[in-house]
Amino acid sequence: VQLQASGGGLVQAGGSLRLSCALSGFRLVDYGIGWFRQAPGKEREGISYIRSNGATYYTDSAKGRFTISRDVAENTVYLQMNMLKPEDTAIYYCAVGRPVASAWSASNMYYYWGKGTLVTVSS
Repeated sequence: VQLQASGGGLVQAGGSLRLSCALSGFRLVDYGIGWFRQAPGKEREGISYIRSNGATYYTDSAKGRFTISRDVAENTVYLQMNMLKPEDTAIYYCAVGRPVASAWSASNMYYYWGKGTLVTVSS
């Protein structure tokens, strides 16, 4: 099982980035993928989740700005981030799991984690 997150970088406030999470060793139709982030000095927080059936979930801070999607054929999950703010600065991680819908943002519900990708939003 392997997850590889990419797409981070430096962007000005109001800009956009698209993160990718390339997966191997399992299928998206069988597992869900969560996006998390961790800012310096803060705990890891769940941002968005896409279930094996394609249902999507967002934390309040991501609603209306971020969109999670997937390409089953490519076994890749994306996180399109628009209207970025300086407070979005963090290392972003993708993880695989099968959390129940009410617990999708709990990091301990996930089995495997990829290495993160750094997103820096300048003001």
